[in-house]
Amino acid sequence: MSEVHLDEKVESGGLIAHLRPHLKGYGIIWITLALFLLLTVTTGPFFSEANLRNILDQQATLLIAASLATVAMIAGGFDLSISAVFVAAPLLALQVENATQSVLLAVVVGVLAGLFVGCLNGVVVAVLKVNSFIGTLATSFMVFGAGYLISDRRILQPETETFRKIARTRWFSLTTATWIALGVVLATWFLLSRTRFGRHVYATGGNPEAARLAGVRVTGVTIAVFALTGAAAGLAGVVSASRSLSAMPSDDFSFLFGVISAVVVGGTSIAGGEGGVWRTVFGAFFIAFMINGFNLHQVDPIWQRVIQGAVILVAVSIDAWARRRPAG
Repeated sequence: MSEVHLDEKVESGGLIAHLRPHLKGYGIIWITLALFLLLTVTTGPFFSEANLRNILDQQATLLIAASLATVAMIAGGFDLSISAVFVAAPLLALQVENATQSVLLAVVVGVLAGLFVGCLNGVVVAVLKVNSFIGTLATSFMVFGAGYLISDRRILQPETETFRKIARTRWFSLTTATWIALGVVLATWFLLSRTRFGRHVYATGGNPEAARLAGVRVTGVTIAVFALTGAAAGLAGVVSASRSLSAMPSDDFSFLFGVISAVVVGGTSIAGGEGGVWRTVFGAFFIAFMINGFNLHQVDPIWQRVIQGAVILVAVSIDAWARRRPAG
């Protein structure tokens, strides 16, 4: 009887329809694992303990910022000021550290600086009703400029040994930067999947008007997700400064591109209402494995950029195609 039922499902396309959500929802896992296995088999140094630890450490700051950027994107926001905060917050933190010799105060100031910028972004988007792309692009230029003013256009370095240990201490062979990233990822996953706030984030991104009618404080949720994203970018910047033992002013958007790549390739929808932190983690490691494989095989960096751009374009196209398909 069960075999007849299965045949009927196959003939009617029901089995394919049943499997499609699983293939779509977990596709990033399968392609990341496939790439991992491919590189393990074809590239000797890839599976070495030193190389894998290095990949984890390199992705730490990106995962810190990308985890909360995922929350903002699920809520329907798009924060382009992440790179600016990542650059400027550690400059302010190091000025405080140099002046007071207090590492704790420096870290708190760096995170609060990001939180302030995030709150500003949230007010611009939620209260002033400015498009998030335009609003955060404008604030990013302001924050980049503030970084030059804060540092007096100089490269800043920590003066205390404790600041250097924020990201560089090893526990169980992994750097503290890696452990901080793991903590942020787990906390963000819990926030999204196990709290009322997380449900409100999905509702706000899916249909803000319906969410408002259902009692969700859409304005408050929007401000909160931008504030959290800014704070995470500030923390990522401080961790990065500890790892590199310096911070310098710039107007480089490359960190933002890495964050957006991880979120989008992971499958979080740029239209809002759909996604997850675990998707971003796999998206980040898919790109990290790809770049690491390129480097181990000595692929020309120009071609690396072309292929990375193509991967992002494919991911966004798949998201757009999936949303155009009828539910049935």
